[in-house]
Amino acid sequence: MKKNNLRIVAIGGGELRKLETLPLDKLVVDMTGKTRPKALFLPTATGDSEKYIETFTEVYGRRLGCRITVLRLLSQRPAKQEISEKINEADLVYVGGGNTLRMMKRWRALGVDKELIKAAHKGTVMAGLSAGGICWFRYGESDSRKFSGKAGWKHIRVKGLGLIPFLFCPHYRREKRAKPLADMILHYGGHAIACDDNAAFVVEGDLCRAVTTRPNARVVMLYRDKGTLQRYRINAGGKPIKLCDLLKYQSD
Repeated sequence: MKKNNLRIVAIGGGELRKLETLPLDKLVVDMTGKTRPKALFLPTATGDSEKYIETFTEVYGRRLGCRITVLRLLSQRPAKQEISEKINEADLVYVGGGNTLRMMKRWRALGVDKELIKAAHKGTVMAGLSAGGICWFRYGESDSRKFSGKAGWKHIRVKGLGLIPFLFCPHYRREKRAKPLADMILHYGGHAIACDDNAAFVVEGDLCRAVTTRPNARVVMLYRDKGTLQRYRINAGGKPIKLCDLLKYQSD
């Protein structure tokens, strides 16, 4: 049987600039097992924001001791070789938050999606916040339509890389996403992982766990059973759970 090398930290939310996610960021760095890992930042979802790049460099570089590289995909159009080299040389890849739909379209147009999938299966630590959490999953509950500036926008289901066979919902309670997420699950079925800010869903191989850095933050799995929405809280600090065991919860 082929070994599962996935190491993923999907963070529900929190301000990187204000160090709100620092304990989770330290976990990401520690998972590499290196004292000065090479960290690749993908700021695609915010349009390659230079301020976001500065923040990431400050937190992961100066504070956590990583060697920083950046892959700009909207303000620049790097060659396929540069994309491949930067992703393959990284010990960890961190994806920033923002417009998930635009990010995924750009990745697929440039072949970044395939390179990230290969790196993930190789064992590179993959992490990110909000859109950067969604991307590792089969689908995500996304507010990408709000970036159009049009009134009456609705949350949409965006297709991710499919490394984790769930739908991911960030900012679960702070942004009051419970209702649109429930509607999505009741309509499509399947399983969803909902993370509050200051909470993360962590996958290591075939196992998963919840990590929270605030007392009331939570990670919840939601699924449809006989037309009814069901919830199962994944307790932080508990024994790691097999991903396949979560999928055994009935989803009609």
